[in-house]
Amino acid sequence: MNYRELLFTPRGFLISGGAVLLVLGILGFFVLNNPSLSFFWLDSSENVAHVALGGIALAAVYVPGLNDTLRPYYKWIVLLVGLIALFFGVYGFLVTGDASGKNTFGLANLELGDNLLHLVVAAWAFAAAYWTAREPMTASR
Repeated sequence: MNYRELLFTPRGFLISGGAVLLVLGILGFFVLNNPSLSFFWLDSSENVAHVALGGIALAAVYVPGLNDTLRPYYKWIVLLVGLIALFFGVYGFLVTGDASGKNTFGLANLELGDNLLHLVVAAWAFAAAYWTAREPMTASR
């Protein structure tokens, strides 16, 4: 699998995005959980969500049986992830508050870094859902 397939296909997005979410969630429990990091810090609720979503994305690709069942829906799953990320990216800007409060449904706090990351993930998901890795064009004889 080349980098284009890993980044810009629905299956590749589930693999690479799932791995990123899983690592981000794990790091969030141990490193990125300090509210003094006012630009970007992850509280417990965000970490649980990231670990769960990353695990689900990876399971959708790698768990036998589940991957066969979900493969026809990868594009729609990635679009749904894009819509969710877009929602939280925009919502986060609407509910900005102090870094110690829980501004998102009383469960988590979204800072500027979170909002920007959600918007980047949304753009990546939409690109992966619509662009496909293509073979290089060869000169015709």
